[in-house]
Amino acid sequence: MSVQQTIQDIVNSHKVVLFMKGDKRFPQCGFSARAVQILQAAGCEDFHTVNVLMDEGIRQGIKEYANWPTIPQLYVNGEFLGGSDIMLEMFEAGELQSALAA
Repeated sequence: MSVQQTIQDIVNSHKVVLFMKGDKRFPQCGFSARAVQILQAAGCEDFHTVNVLMDEGIRQGIKEYANWPTIPQLYVNGEFLGGSDIMLEMFEAGELQSALAA
């Protein structure tokens, strides 16, 4: 199975997926930690994380998958929403909460 297919399967298997450095219990970069905090502040506790540091193929492949150069990356209902900066903007506007509730 290709890396892109693996990523597609992960995204389609979970309502909320955060590709990040580390995991939600132990983020390994500030941006990933902020993304976890934003999701939790939005009331989302049940989300799947993928530690890109554990698989170089996933780490590079996720950047190509969404055509987005940075990590973390958030997917909700199979749709790419953005990284931690966009997540914060969406949270402040109430859009992230709406996306998570859909």
